[in-house]
Order: sequence, then structure tokens, then C-alpha cells
Amino acid sequence: MRAAFRATPSNSRFYTSPAIYELDLEHIFYKEWLYAIPACQLVKAGSYVTMRVGAYEVIIVRARDGEIRAFHNSCRHRGSLICKGRQGQVAKLVCPYHQWTYELDGKLIWANDMGPDFDASKHGLKPVNLRGLEGLIYICLSETPPDFEPFAQLARPYLAIHDLSEAKVAYTSTIVEKANWKLVWENNRECYHCSSNHPALCRSFPLDPDVAGVSPDGSVSARLQGHFDRCEASGAPAQFRIAEDGQYRLARMPLQENALSYTLDGKAAVNKNLGRVALPDAGTLLKFHYPTTWNHFLPDHSLTFRVTPLSPMETEVTTTWLVHKDAVEGVDYDLKRLTEVWIATNDEDREIVETNQQGILSPAYVPGPYSSNQESGVIQFVDWYAAWLERSLAPMRQAAE
Repeated sequence: MRAAFRATPSNSRFYTSPAIYELDLEHIFYKEWLYAIPACQLVKAGSYVTMRVGAYEVIIVRARDGEIRAFHNSCRHRGSLICKGRQGQVAKLVCPYHQWTYELDGKLIWANDMGPDFDASKHGLKPVNLRGLEGLIYICLSETPPDFEPFAQLARPYLAIHDLSEAKVAYTSTIVEKANWKLVWENNRECYHCSSNHPALCRSFPLDPDVAGVSPDGSVSARLQGHFDRCEASGAPAQFRIAEDGQYRLARMPLQENALSYTLDGKAAVNKNLGRVALPDAGTLLKFHYPTTWNHFLPDHSLTFRVTPLSPMETEVTTTWLVHKDAVEGVDYDLKRLTEVWIATNDEDREIVETNQQGILSPAYVPGPYSSNQESGVIQFVDWYAAWLERSLAPMRQAAE
């Protein structure tokens, strides 16, 4: 499948076919751990957000005990959505249809006129698996989720120094890109296009293909190794790490020379740092976790990106800027200066992938070869996707034989 996906004209279907889109949902998005939100987005008890992943509607809420929990956003009575907004603040979770009322921990506490034999304890909201990781929230829609710990154990020391438990949301941007989710990822996994498309980002993000790429053997250049060693010596984990199957990667990469953050002048965007990274020029901790998130964690602030497919040729991308909870807008940071580089970059990427999608729709489309130097990250993503789908479909093929 991998060779076919990468080298034949028929692979346009992987970016357009409703049937393949449903396979992606069923075998990847409904089974894997998905990045949801930064925990600090739910400030107090009753704060909630909703997510839609394919056919599933999910509520993520902070309960009175301070714990964050996730539930299917479907009333146990007649199935109505309970929370209709994307986010909000509630005292209880109340179904708007018949007022069935749930506590923030999902227990049904009131259902009018259901008779003496009705057992409310059997009709609480259906939970969704949730894990917290150093201030980041992941969910899994499967009733038998894969083991989260290998990823958590690898990522935890890298993330801990960024103190996301001390963060607040400075800004959130959500855009819809009219392209398949895999095109969104492929564009992210290389900077071959950056110099001609991202003038603001290129003031700080390096054009070195080793930064965005993934070498087949996991090796890094001497220059990058020197940066890793310097960061590690200061107490900031930096060494390149990638999962055996390629699903996630972490590495603390340098920015352009003299750049400290993602700003037009390269200087720090926030005066009050988020985290305990000692080196101002430590660059950015790049973390990706397929299929839903890439991230940038800098000494002064952090960014999370969430990828959610909406249809075969529509993808939602949500970007969240995190700063220290005590940082004051207008004093410690200017919101426009903090966000302008990635707002511009996201919009430029939207146009790129939409144009890419339109070209792939042409009957004349035949994929060309990848640049092994500039597009190693794309090759790595495509190989991960093809191997994952192939492995998921193998039992179905065996049953049919």
C-alpha cells in the first residue's frame, strides 16, 4: 500500500474519496489518542468545550473536584446534544430538550416524571477516555484505547520544563482549510515551500530541512547535535526522539540566528516567560503527534495546533497561544505582536493546501517524486499513514479471504 499511495495516479483518491475519508475516521481518528485542548482553557469548575470528530460529539468539562473529564455530547434520554456552544460556563449539564440534568462528573441527578422504578445511576453520560499530559489534554473515542504511556513517558520530561500548568490562553484562532487533512499535514511536514510563501515566519524559523524533516535512521547533523547538547546542559531536554512507528516526535530545534521567538523582529514576544527554559535562544520544542497535533514550545510562550477533519476535502485547524497566567496583555505582551506571525502563516498555508487540493482534482494529476532532502518529513508522514491504514485493514482482508 505504501508504494501505491506514494507513486501511482490512483492515489488522488486518498485526498478526495468519501470512502477513504470514512476509513481514516474509523481506523485512525476513532481509535487513536487525539489532542483536544490545553488544560488551562478550562479555567474553573463548569468550564467546558465541545469537539466534533467525524460522527462523534464530545464535551470536555472541568468538574467541581478540579478534574477534567470528557463525555459523549448526547443525552441518555432521547439523544439530544446537551451543550450546543463551542465553549461556555455552566453550573450543571442540562439537556435543552427535556431538562435531564447531569452533574459535572456525568452523573444524572434529575429526570422529571420517569416513574418509581427509574434508576438514575444507570443513565449517566457516557464517558470518553481522557488523559492529561503536562497541561495538554488528549481524548480517545475507542472503548479500548491504545496505551498512552509510551508517548507520555517520552514527552513528559520535554514538556515539564514549560510549566503549562501555569499558563493561560492568550488567543485562539480557528480556520477551515478546504483540503483533505493529509494535505494539511504534508504541508506542515516540510519547509521546502517556506522561502517563497512565508515571509513573516522565515524571519525566525530556519530553512534548514533537518529542522522539519526526519532522517530514516534518526540521525542529526553535527550543528543540530551541538544545539541539543547546549540545551541539555542547561537543563532543557532537546535530543531528537521519535516513536518506533513514527507516530510522534520531539526535538528542541534552533531558530534563525539571533531570533528568540516567533516575532517579526525575532525578539521575545512575552516579557514574562512561560516555563523554566534557561537559554533565551533555546529555540522551539517541536512536537508532533499524528493524527491531530503539532506544537511549538518556546522559552517565552507556547503554541498548540489541532487538526480536525470535517469532510473529505475540509479540515479545521485550531491554533492556541499560551502565555504565563500572570502575564498582562498590554504590559508583558502585545497581542498583535504575539500572534501576527502565525496568523499570517496559517492563512498562507490555507491558500497553499487549497490550491494543492484543487490541482489534485484534475484527471491529469500524476504525483511526482519527493525531494529526499527537503521533503523527508512528508515521506515519513506518508509512510506512517500508509503503514497504519494497511495494518488496520489487514484483519478485514484476512476475514474476507
